[in-house]
Amino acid sequence: MKIHLIATGGAVMHNMAIALHALGHDVTGSDDEIYNPAKDRLAKHGLLPDKMGWDTNRIDKNIDCIILGMHARLNNPELQKAQELGIPIYSFPEYIYKESIDKKRVVVAGSHGKTTTTSMIMHVLKENKIKFDYLVGAQLEGFETMVQLTDAPIIVLEGDEYLSSPIDRRPKILHYKPHVTIITGIAWDHINVFPTFEGYVGEFEKYVGTIQKGGTYIYYAKDEHLQKIAKTAKELTIIPYEGFKSRIKNGKTSLINDKGESFPLQIIGQHNLENLQAAYHACQAVGVTDKQFFKAIQSFKGAAKRLDLLKETKQSIAYRDFAHAPSKVKATVAALKAQYPKRKLVACVELHTFSSLNKKFLPQYEGALAAADTAYVFFSEHTLAMKKLPPITKADIQEHFKHKNLKVFNYRGQLHGALKRHNWTNKNLLMMSSGTFDKTDFEELVEGLLN
Repeated sequence: MKIHLIATGGAVMHNMAIALHALGHDVTGSDDEIYNPAKDRLAKHGLLPDKMGWDTNRIDKNIDCIILGMHARLNNPELQKAQELGIPIYSFPEYIYKESIDKKRVVVAGSHGKTTTTSMIMHVLKENKIKFDYLVGAQLEGFETMVQLTDAPIIVLEGDEYLSSPIDRRPKILHYKPHVTIITGIAWDHINVFPTFEGYVGEFEKYVGTIQKGGTYIYYAKDEHLQKIAKTAKELTIIPYEGFKSRIKNGKTSLINDKGESFPLQIIGQHNLENLQAAYHACQAVGVTDKQFFKAIQSFKGAAKRLDLLKETKQSIAYRDFAHAPSKVKATVAALKAQYPKRKLVACVELHTFSSLNKKFLPQYEGALAAADTAYVFFSEHTLAMKKLPPITKADIQEHFKHKNLKVFNYRGQLHGALKRHNWTNKNLLMMSSGTFDKTDFEELVEGLLN
């Protein structure tokens, strides 16, 4: 087939291009700007557009279908011409379903922990040489791309609840129609798309209704919204989970299974023990044995940007994490404090997303940094302006986070200066953001601090 991707530079979109190219399709793409690593990856496979920008000459009746990325706008000239010519147009989740219609679909959904839980399942399947395809929202160690499409009988998908494309305002998860699904929890997010929490929860209710007859619904048992949804689910195997037991010794975590057996892990935190148990049930549903699962999971190091170790000394440790939503921030801070209870913890979070920079959403952060001894919140006035959001003040943030040792910064230099004034003996650092703290070089910063 001849397939054209509009907005091919996106994280998933450029990986889709590479996966379709590997299948033997004639793949082209366009975007107004493409940054690394997407730029180099597309160039490596001969898929980088010859010029940036939109060009209607790329669109003709020889194209079998268009895959439309979320970055494109409704008035995109290539999109408009494709519509005029009647060329089939898919969002990437629609196309993934089309490619996986004969596969067993395992989907990980929820407001937090999706990437990590998906990568746990992928790691176990790979370690046990079980053939599978996948789509995951981060680059994982041991996997060349974030998307793979072959003739494998299983596909593992990270199920995002955000919109599918500019012309398809449905959440991506509504396209996948899973045979096995995990929902890790529901915590309000994407306030720019789901202005009420009730509306947000409603999309997950719709999603459970798309699980295939006789399928498996695995959900976090302590989430009251998922409990209610489970009561309405019909003709499904329903599996609640709460997380494996564990022990921590000398800063290292071991998982304890139902038989009392102990398995050392390379990851930390109660939230990851919950993710692991969810992954365990999903792996069981596709035929993985207990022995295969517990052996494989011991070598799992985590997903990219999820508690990435920046530097460790005898007296301190520094991590960077992708956490930005309130539930993610709270879980990550609690995990690091529990791992090193005798050390002070300095936790920094950047408000970077549409939700986190929305004054109406800020109350959701109450208590999110509670486990930290010192808490810093950073936001950029430039980011607010770029997202065309109303201003927020340091006082707004102080009021809603409710932490006795909280300081708020809106300039990178102020934050760096505050961190440099600390004595890092017997103290740990955690930096959390889906952004970069205004282009902070984390390795350079941490090297200077912990030395």
